[in-house]
Amino acid sequence: MNETRTIDGHDIELSHLDKVYFPESGITKKDVVDYYERIAPHMLPLIKDRPLSMHRYPDGIGGEDFYQQGMPDYFPDWIDRVKVSKEGGSVTHVVCNDAATLVYLANQGFLVPHVWLSHADRLDYPDRLVVDLDPPDDFDNLPSLQATALRLRAVFQELGLVAYVATTGSTGYHIYVPIKRDMKFDDVKEFAHAVVTELAERHPDELTVEQRKNKRGTRIFLDTLRNSYAHTVIAPYAIRARPGAPVATPLAWSELEKGAVEPRRYTIKNVFRRLSRAADPWADMERQATTLATARTKLASRKK
Repeated sequence: MNETRTIDGHDIELSHLDKVYFPESGITKKDVVDYYERIAPHMLPLIKDRPLSMHRYPDGIGGEDFYQQGMPDYFPDWIDRVKVSKEGGSVTHVVCNDAATLVYLANQGFLVPHVWLSHADRLDYPDRLVVDLDPPDDFDNLPSLQATALRLRAVFQELGLVAYVATTGSTGYHIYVPIKRDMKFDDVKEFAHAVVTELAERHPDELTVEQRKNKRGTRIFLDTLRNSYAHTVIAPYAIRARPGAPVATPLAWSELEKGAVEPRRYTIKNVFRRLSRAADPWADMERQATTLATARTKLASRKK
C-alpha cells in the first residue's frame, strides 16, 4: 500500500504502508508514520535544531536493524542538516525541524530517533544534562526505580538545579536538567558523574555507578555516559523497538510522587489520550536552564 502526503508543502511518497512492524500487536508501518505525523507538534519543540541519529528497522522490529548517523545522499534538499567534524573527516546529520522530515524518516524505516544534547549551532556546548536510570535485567522493583528518580531530583534541587523526568519506553527513566550553554561536554559529564556518585554513596545497596554489568548485581546503574560529545539520548516521544510500540514519554514529577509509572506504560495507542488530558510537563524546560558553575561549587564544598 502506497500513498502521497503533502506535509509542510512537501509531497512525500510513502511506500509499503501495510508492512507489519510490530508482529505481536499487528502495528504496521502506516501506524508508525501516522504516529510521527500526529506527535510532531509535541515532539519537534524538544528535538529541533539538534543533530539526529536513527535506529533503523526497515522490516519492523523482527527484522534486521542498524544505527545510521550519516544522512544518505538521496535525502531531499529541503531536509535540514549539519556537518559534524570527526577524526579523519566529517559526517552530515539530519536536523529534524518539521513534521515533513519526521514523516520522511519514518517512511525510510528510521523507527527510533536519537538526539544530541547540544544544538547544531554550538555542538560542543550541551544545553541538557541527562542521567539514565538503568535497572538490571529482570528487575521487578518498580518502587525502587521511582524512589531513585525522586532522590536524584532532590539532589539536583539541593544544588539549585531543576530536573525533569521521562519514561524511556524501555526499562527505566531519564532525568534531564536544562543548563546554560557555557560548559563543554567533558565538564558537564564530570559534574553529572560527581552528582550520581554522591547519590550512590548514600544508597550503596540499591544504586551504583559501576559501568561493568557483572559488577552491578541487583543495583540500579546511574548512567551519565550520554553526557559526551557526539553521544545521543532517545528522543522524547520516540517509539521504542519493543512489543506494543511503547513511547519515551515526558512525565510530571507529581505522577511519580503518586506512584510508580511503568517505563513502558505509554504507547502509540494511548499516549494521545494522555496528551489530551494533561498539560505539557516540559513546557517550561528551556526557561529553567541554569549555569552549572554555582552547582559545581556547592557540590565541591560539601565533599571537603
